[in-house]
Amino acid sequence: MNNFNFVSGVLGALLMVNAQAQNFPAEQIKLGAETYARHCSPCHGARMKNPEGAFDLPTFPKDQKSRFLNSVGKGKNSMPPWEGLLKPEEIEALWAYVYTGDNN
Repeated sequence: MNNFNFVSGVLGALLMVNAQAQNFPAEQIKLGAETYARHCSPCHGARMKNPEGAFDLPTFPKDQKSRFLNSVGKGKNSMPPWEGLLKPEEIEALWAYVYTGDNN
């Protein structure tokens, strides 16, 4: 029974961390949606749907925030770097929008 309690506790803690990671302020998601519409939608599609050769953002791994921020900031393949053009809080807001999806 001790192993079961330990494993249950670890799983519970992991679920809490994951749930906390998903809590973004509504205003941050809104800023992300606005930033996305203005700068990202021409390539990634309106509402992150039907990208024309660009990365399918709804499939971006939720556990790879730093990869996302680096790709947006520094650019990736044919995507230009947005660092310097977007404020850091706008790039963070893009992550919140992509992470939560277009459900808001």
